[in-house]
Amino acid sequence: MLLLNVNDEISPLKAVVLGTAESPGPVPRPDQAYDPKSLEHILEGTYPKESDMVREMDAFAQVFENYGVKVYRPEVLKDCNQIFSRDIAFVIGDKLIKANILPEREKEVEAILHVLDKIDDKNILQPPEEVHVEGGDVMPWYDHIFMGTYTAMDYPDFITARTNGAAVEYIAEQFPDKIIKSFQLRKSNTEAIENALHLDCCFQPLGKGKAILHKNGFLVEEEYQWLVDFFGKENVFEITKQEMYRMFSNVFSISPEVVVSERNFTRLNDWLRKQGFTVAEIPYGEISKQEGLLRCSTLPLIRE
Repeated sequence: MLLLNVNDEISPLKAVVLGTAESPGPVPRPDQAYDPKSLEHILEGTYPKESDMVREMDAFAQVFENYGVKVYRPEVLKDCNQIFSRDIAFVIGDKLIKANILPEREKEVEAILHVLDKIDDKNILQPPEEVHVEGGDVMPWYDHIFMGTYTAMDYPDFITARTNGAAVEYIAEQFPDKIIKSFQLRKSNTEAIENALHLDCCFQPLGKGKAILHKNGFLVEEEYQWLVDFFGKENVFEITKQEMYRMFSNVFSISPEVVVSERNFTRLNDWLRKQGFTVAEIPYGEISKQEGLLRCSTLPLIRE
């Protein structure tokens, strides 16, 4: 049996589901794009190739192996994009919450049944249908749970709005001992540089009391300011609009001291090293064309 345990974003990682880039299928048609960045690359003819994405994910798997992390992979479904395992489920404490994701992605959950079968049924939660939530919008942080959301009346118009107000209420009900702090995110179906697809696209807490933030990803300045005050301005690495577009905040902590980052994030990686972090740099630029990066590709199951 797997005894789930995830209470933050940084404690030493013991077990994780890492997505797979095998058999993602043909380049989608423009009307099949889930997000504006994928759409951009479909239209420009620069959509990533399977071989490049497999190579990038192999590099990520190698880092986990180097640090002794148990890695589970989804079963490969033919012609199905299964890179972003964070979207399909997430763990808080000893509970795994299945995401109510875009209907066309339901089969991705079936591909990790060999992992779910190792978890006690009472520790797997299936939210009701009206609860829309994806793991990129949910961050356990000790006594807090940070959540990205979008609750305006035009929510149904945005394919990029993935977590609704009902999800914030549901998580609050399931975890009454936690402080739920939600943040309204900026959404765009057409402009990737103006779209915070998930909370981890504009915010990431790190070890040593540090955090990465992008102000424009938040619709409400006071909510952004709350995070600045929570971590302390001197501990925040503020990324530019272009850096958010390149997914600078979507790095992944294996421990409080070790951060996996994209090798071309020079400004961020230099800063991380100056703060005393070990930075495991890997190529992940092709996968980033689908508006997801390192955190999106992982579903942590057990942290120390």
